[in-house]
Amino acid sequence: MVTIKGYEFPDELYYHRDHAWAKIQSDGKVRVGMNDFYQKTAGDTTYIDLPFEDDEVAQDETCGKIQSAKWIGKFVSPLSDEIIEVNEELEDDCTRINKSPYDKGWIMLMAPTNLDDELKHLYHGATLEPFITKEIEDADKKKQ
Repeated sequence: MVTIKGYEFPDELYYHRDHAWAKIQSDGKVRVGMNDFYQKTAGDTTYIDLPFEDDEVAQDETCGKIQSAKWIGKFVSPLSDEIIEVNEELEDDCTRINKSPYDKGWIMLMAPTNLDDELKHLYHGATLEPFITKEIEDADKKKQ
């Protein structure tokens, strides 16, 4: 686990610039959710418009909406291909995104076919900290 200015980021995950995370599972499928920076910055999630199972999405494509007490935002897919499952439990309790962003708060499961090429466009390892540090600085400036 990497902690950057109070925000936690599991080492094994890949991160999209719109704050989605992607976890590659042993079966080659990828679980996707929103990161700790998103959930702490946005505040308590009040509503989620989940993507649809069996939909095909492209990397960087908006495929859902997330609403919190502070704002309404887009949920952007970090990878391309088919959505094979969505976390329907979020419809009953979308605050799972806040309570457990990397576990029970996952949003969708994908079966990507072009994973190696698309992972190059996500933040991971040494590229994560400079990106998140800038995002935190930008968020702090907006508060002022």
